[in-house]
Amino acid sequence: MQPGQERYDFASDNTAGICPEALAALQAADHDYAASYGFDDLTKKVCDRVREIFETDCDVYLVFNGTAANALALAQISQPFHAIFCHQNAHIQTDECGAPEFFTGGSKLMTVKGANGKIDLAEMNALAERLCDLHSHAPRVVSVAQSTEFGTVYGLQELAIISDFVRSRKMRWHMDGARFANAIAALGCAPKEITWQLGLDVLCFGGTKNGLGAGELVVFFAKELAAEFEYRAKQAGQLASKMRFMAAPWDALFRNDLWLANARHANAAAARLADELSKGCGLNPVFPVQANGVFLRLSDAIAAGLRQRGWHFGNFFEPGIYRLMCSWATPNERIDQFVADATAVVGAAR
Repeated sequence: MQPGQERYDFASDNTAGICPEALAALQAADHDYAASYGFDDLTKKVCDRVREIFETDCDVYLVFNGTAANALALAQISQPFHAIFCHQNAHIQTDECGAPEFFTGGSKLMTVKGANGKIDLAEMNALAERLCDLHSHAPRVVSVAQSTEFGTVYGLQELAIISDFVRSRKMRWHMDGARFANAIAALGCAPKEITWQLGLDVLCFGGTKNGLGAGELVVFFAKELAAEFEYRAKQAGQLASKMRFMAAPWDALFRNDLWLANARHANAAAARLADELSKGCGLNPVFPVQANGVFLRLSDAIAAGLRQRGWHFGNFFEPGIYRLMCSWATPNERIDQFVADATAVVGAAR
């Protein structure tokens, strides 16, 4: 492999650049003077647009990244003596460096198993039953990722069952929506149908993986829970002084539903990649391909052979399982190139 041949197309949806519309909006916002700390017209416009998209009144806050969004949202709806239930491979458990525990001041993440990255309700119920007195953390929050870390999507009925669990126990409900757009694109439903209409309290709505350079939204559907959240965000270093530059790309993403178009492209790219790999060299996905991720079981020789050809892709939670992520920018020709290389490497390995 020669220098400059490295290809990061499938390493992560974070490796893609900023979509042109968002970049143009950022440039257009750089003129004259504007109010700071979120009092500018662009930030107000974006917040109003979120309310239109979800068809409800809600409180909306802009923060820099997903870890901050999740950790601060969870801190807002739980106390240090509360338990937060999540899948054992949830991002808040595996990839946020203890930020939820840090910002909540001691809330405990109670991890639950479940096929395809989805919480097993029976196991969660059994775990909640064991937390029955003041010697243990009190059950308070259920956190789901939509779409999941396994590239799967909770259906409406699955979420309705979780909603019943949450409400029956008078708990709170958080959704890590780093890839929320991909889930909406996959389900073809209105955003309200899998959020506040089911009783969701707070959504962390991801933009970075959908074509922005940075930026996530914390959306409180239960507005009473958002009291003084702006102070929490400020204390955590998440209040942008020139917030119009965070809002402008979001404005572009929401214009003409570009956020959905980007997500549909990423999902379709993943579906095509999975189909071509299956047909071309017999590499079949380990999990259902429902959003923008394809997970494959590869031998060490095949993984090494693909990396020697310049491809970057991530290891997963289990040995031998690798993750290929598609993005708003994934072109068909790169899919074809990867499939061709995979077919050659698999053939040589046999």
